[in-house]
Amino acid sequence: MNEWEWNLLEDKAPVVSVPVEGVELRAGDRVRLRPRPGGDMLDLALAGRTALVEAIEQDYEGELHLAVVLDDDPGRDLGLLRQPGHRFFFRPSEVEPLDCGRSLVAQAFRPADGRPAALKGCATGAEAKVAGVPTILVAGIGNIFLGDDAFGVEVAQRLARRPLPDGVRVIDYGIRGFDLACALLDGADVSILVDACPRGAEPGTVSLIEPDLETLDSPDAPPPALDGHGLDPLNVLRLAKRMDGALKQILLVGCEPQTLGGDEGHIGLSEPVDAAVDDAIHVIESLISRIRHGEWRQAKEGHDA
Repeated sequence: MNEWEWNLLEDKAPVVSVPVEGVELRAGDRVRLRPRPGGDMLDLALAGRTALVEAIEQDYEGELHLAVVLDDDPGRDLGLLRQPGHRFFFRPSEVEPLDCGRSLVAQAFRPADGRPAALKGCATGAEAKVAGVPTILVAGIGNIFLGDDAFGVEVAQRLARRPLPDGVRVIDYGIRGFDLACALLDGADVSILVDACPRGAEPGTVSLIEPDLETLDSPDAPPPALDGHGLDPLNVLRLAKRMDGALKQILLVGCEPQTLGGDEGHIGLSEPVDAAVDDAIHVIESLISRIRHGEWRQAKEGHDA
């Protein structure tokens, strides 16, 4: 790719969603791969497999491509970190929507009303708004190579496999801070961030925190900065606020880490943090229920779940 082509790519606005079979597909949605006949041999070998949409990308000719990570890829975490060999690209016409951020893996078919069966009862954000149901984004955060920093990633992956109500999206953002900042401005009524959160408590302690969004732009606040090896939730909130300034309600479900990998790094959660994953899922599911039923009252920072 030459310099002119790179400049064209840099000028492209980020693509948040793409319509497929009447559904707005976004990062975090699941699809079944249907490569076109006569296509690349590797693509054809993946026909029928299910995958997660990791990103929507646009080439210098303006054509959209879905970057996907296979559900059954043992190296799935590497794909979510955008490592080569674990991400695959398909045109929107080569995929079949399976869900709207929910853990449905049913075979879709075209019923009389024109909507894939796997999407029955699964409201999109706009439909949830019409129905008066609050929309909720659950965002897992963390680096899988830094020990307990992968807490949010593990919570998101387990939660995404459970049945979730309409209007709820669960996405593993890993260390993709810019993507998360954009998602926070995408209209969800409440965003629940899930991350390792060192606060001096016993390892494995799960806490519910409501950040003070009014102090993000205080004179003492550092400028927003994104680290290629990690993701600081407060930096993401500052970036989102600088981008648009209209953040809605943000909650943080944090877990006290035992180790963040040390100088050499480490893959895998410590025993107390791994045990806390199910506790965090219970807290999040309870939050979702309370928010949907209008029973949520503002949490005080530092409240232990």
